[in-house]
Amino acid sequence: MNPLFANIPTTIFERMSMLAREHGATNLGQGFPDFGWPEDVVSRAAAELTGAASQYPPMRGLPELRQAVADHYRAHQQIDYSAEQVTITSGATEALAAALLALIEPGDEVVLFQPLYDAYVPIIRRAGGIPRFVSLTPPDWRITAEALGAAFTDRTRLVVFNNPHNPTARLFDAEELRVLGEACIRHDVVAVSDEVWEHVLFDDRRFVPLSAVAGMKDRTVKVGSAGKIFSLTGWKVGWILAPDHLAGPIAKAHQFLTFTTPPNLQAAAAFGLGKAPDYFAGMRSNFQAARDVMDQGLRDIGYVTLPSEGTYFLCIDLAASGIDVDDMHFCLRAVEEAGVAAIPISPFYEDDPVRNVIRLCFAKKDETIETGLAGMKTVRALFG
Repeated sequence: MNPLFANIPTTIFERMSMLAREHGATNLGQGFPDFGWPEDVVSRAAAELTGAASQYPPMRGLPELRQAVADHYRAHQQIDYSAEQVTITSGATEALAAALLALIEPGDEVVLFQPLYDAYVPIIRRAGGIPRFVSLTPPDWRITAEALGAAFTDRTRLVVFNNPHNPTARLFDAEELRVLGEACIRHDVVAVSDEVWEHVLFDDRRFVPLSAVAGMKDRTVKVGSAGKIFSLTGWKVGWILAPDHLAGPIAKAHQFLTFTTPPNLQAAAAFGLGKAPDYFAGMRSNFQAARDVMDQGLRDIGYVTLPSEGTYFLCIDLAASGIDVDDMHFCLRAVEEAGVAAIPISPFYEDDPVRNVIRLCFAKKDETIETGLAGMKTVRALFG
């Protein structure tokens, strides 16, 4: 038995969702929406399934989706990729796995920012990489040049970056992108930029892809997700955009992971990416309204929330809220005794975790949020 995987705990998302089902709790933990998907995109997938052949599509993706991805980013982010530089994957996590397995050699150091999506580190270690962590701390979760200077070494070959950031809901600003880009260039490092939340931004914020930072286009692998863009998380349609010298090796890794992705979902994603800008603005507005309802409700109960600039998530600072317990203890009592599931932040750290912050998902209907807030009020009372 391989000890690397035998010793990895069950992901915190699955653990809390299982407890939510066991206790009949409102699930504000795992990041899936119960509203917000475009019905015309779903209908297109259904029509493609019944009207087109369901055989293997090309390994690197349907040509129409690869072109749609390139066109979409040219229109929305003013970055220029050809369809040949796009590879379609079975979700963003598979895209990340393909990129990391293709680009890491045993002994390479990989810089990551914690708290972090929990799939990164096991894949890096499986590829033989050595993780080195930059720790972000509340309430601002900022990246600094000093922290990067301590993490990058002569053995650094890769950096994994997530923006907008899960679980903190930060959108990193121009200065943070600049210092990260300078560190990558100075150390001749490739960046794998997990940008799946790029369209889920609030308060008129504008997303800047890492590849648009000066000097970064030829050393950045961009990862995107139809599931996040269209609130269809179960579809597992993702993609990679990369310069030619990186795109080829990553596609070769992809062919031995999932090889390809359901063609009807690919065709529907291509249709959706061509939707008018009003769709994306309306999607953001709807999720922002849900965020505001949850944020105000939590504040009314007595919680101190942290800014949510993007993603589906809103974080609570337990210590600032006057709750003197760690995040895991709070979340276990919440799901078991108050009927609401949340996610503790500490499992998103590999070392020296922050233990006073929890994460809630607000991508829910008003009635789901209302029920969840009632549970959060109950658990608040449990701690005085």
